[in-house]
Parts: sequence; structure tokens; C-alpha cells
Amino acid sequence: MVNKGFPKFGMSQAGAFVAALKNYNLPDFILELVAKECKSDLLERGRIDDRLQSMNDEALELLHKVFVECEEDKAGKYAQYRFFAYVSSMYHKCEVLVNETIPGATGKNHKIPVAVKNNGMYIAVAYNKATGNPVNKKETARFYDMVDDIKKGDHGTMLTDAIYGSSVGFRGDALVELENLSKSRTNDPENKLDFKTANFENNIYSVTKC
Repeated sequence: MVNKGFPKFGMSQAGAFVAALKNYNLPDFILELVAKECKSDLLERGRIDDRLQSMNDEALELLHKVFVECEEDKAGKYAQYRFFAYVSSMYHKCEVLVNETIPGATGKNHKIPVAVKNNGMYIAVAYNKATGNPVNKKETARFYDMVDDIKKGDHGTMLTDAIYGSSVGFRGDALVELENLSKSRTNDPENKLDFKTANFENNIYSVTKC
């Protein structure tokens, strides 16, 4: 099924896209998100190339733009898809949830772009800045406070990792701020959290522990 009015690019190009994409680590939830956005069919199970071949032209083209060509879009959606897949690759056999709402100790509900669960418990949360200016000191402090609130709440007792990703870079003072805040937790083993930053440069993510 292909959206009405969408120009088909033919089986040869679709086949080339499938051949390229099957070599990428594309989590099930990414395929499902793209299929939903592009109103595409998607095999529930099967080999990755069979599942890709079940998708329409629009979905294949979007996946190719995001993961093979590493294109950018004004809304930052492509960067978010790449970040979701990257976080998933860090936590094998865990449940990855997108746009999850997690209550903190203060009673505030925090909207988390990516959360990871293991055996039903949150073990990691991640946020990515896809567009705009480099991450600044105020933004890293806000991220720390949000994660700290989740960690102290009933749902964050098993939380061990917090990842701040950026497709637009980090200012130096932002990294220093997050590093200092992270170090302030080392004397409290019960509330220990590993804060990490992830930069997307040269079409790959590089992670630094704070």
C-alpha cells in the first residue's frame, strides 16, 4: 500500500534500499514508528529483509534518508530516529519506550523521549537535542534535575544511566556543569547514576561518561 500521489521509484531502487537497510541495526519499534508515519504495511515477524520488503516506497525512502544518507530535516525528526536506534543498540534484550511519561519524587510527570526497561523496571533514560543551538549550561542542569527527580521516585529505584544526546553539539560550560553535578553523587551509593553525553558527528554517535 502506497500513499496516493506518492511517486513510485520502482522495484530496482526499492530493492537497493532494502539491500542497504538490512545491514543496519533497525529495532522493531523504529520500523513500527516509520510504518505508522508512512501509513505502510509491516510484517510483524520474519527476517529483516522480508519485513523491509513489506513496507511501502515512502517508508523505505524515509528509512534510507535517516540511516543510510544521515540526512537532516528542519523538525529534527530524522535525528530523533537515529538517537532512538542508538540508545536501543546500547541495551540489548531490553524494552525501549519512546515518549514515556515517568513520575518523579516531587509528583511531577516527566516526558522522556527514550526510556529503557529491564524486567519491568526503568534502568535508563535518554534525551536528545536535535535542532537549534548547542546544549547550554541551563539545559544540562535542567536535565540533571529531571533525572534526579525520577531516580528519587518510586519508578526510578533501579535507574542507573542517564544519556544526554545532541545533534547540535555541547557548549563547554554545559559539559562542565553536567560533570560537576554527576560527581556530586559519588558519595551517595544508593542514588548513584552514570550521566553520559552523546554527540552525533560524522554520521556516528560518540559517548562520553561525565
